Amino acid sequence: MLKLRYYLVWLSRITHCRGFGIQSPADYWLVRYVINEHWPYYQYDALGRYDDWLTRKLGYLYFRLANWRQPQVITADGYRSYLQAGCRKASFGEAAELVLLRLDSEWRGRLDVLFQRVDEHSVLMVEGIWKNRKAWADIVNDERTGICFNLYYCGIVLFDRKRTKQHYIINF
Repeated sequence: MLKLRYYLVWLSRITHCRGFGIQSPADYWLVRYVINEHWPYYQYDALGRYDDWLTRKLGYLYFRLANWRQPQVITADGYRSYLQAGCRKASFGEAAELVLLRLDSEWRGRLDVLFQRVDEHSVLMVEGIWKNRKAWADIVNDERTGICFNLYYCGIVLFDRKRTKQHYIINF
């Protein structure tokens, strides 16, 4: 049943494939070569053997984001093996370089604390936006966020305020 839903979501977002319609070269590059990268990375064989398809799909995305950003400190509740494989030098702690936030009952309090620590190089990955669309809309509409990517299963927020605020829907 979940696979059927996956295909329906994918078909409904078919016009948002592979960066089509994105005018910013930096955002296009991020979508094309990090978010929707289809070539296997060096750690894929060692990761996610026993995970279900959605956990593996999100884990590979978080791996690629950690590999792209190369943070010193990662803040995450889950997906530690994927994130650590993407950036071996990173440690886990309470920083605002690369943050994985799940939309649970305490998300708003943790987000307010996070917004006080972010800078233009911070990346926020929000998991579960398809379950809590109002929370995702609140994050996107917040004046402290910059570029936002809606991947249906998760969202990615960049905080570079020098650039024009954008919200992209990506077929992931």
